[in-house]
Amino acid sequence: MKKFLTVVLCCFSAVALAQTKGVVSVVKDPMIDSLIAKRIELSSKAAAGAPGILSTGKPGTTIVSQMGYRVQIFYGSDRREVYSAQSKFNSSYPELNTYITYKQPNYYLRVGDFRTRLEAQRLMNELRLIFPTLFIFREKINAPNLNYNND
Repeated sequence: MKKFLTVVLCCFSAVALAQTKGVVSVVKDPMIDSLIAKRIELSSKAAAGAPGILSTGKPGTTIVSQMGYRVQIFYGSDRREVYSAQSKFNSSYPELNTYITYKQPNYYLRVGDFRTRLEAQRLMNELRLIFPTLFIFREKINAPNLNYNND
């Protein structure tokens, strides 16, 4: 009889202490839904192209990231000197992209997006008289468009 009462009391206490179902209310800003929708739209546009291609938003232009080479033409701790070297380079070679990075305590000016080391070496040979300290670095580049002529 004691065992029966113990089992019955356990069952009633389990039912009495059981949790009841509740309602969860989510409070959020309505802008979150619009941001999520924009993110989905942007990622679907990028996925519509080829994998590894990021769209810049301009029609007909894409940026393909891959490993390549850049030529470092200047480094120093003075920001004004780096910007003057950049303008000096841009006046001579406006078709090549320039990239300024800062790693404490120096600024680095690297130029070009070259697929092969040979292309970077050609530019380095042209610039040797203008810029005394030149180095070639392998890093992730924005791959240039290939222009094929059907001649």
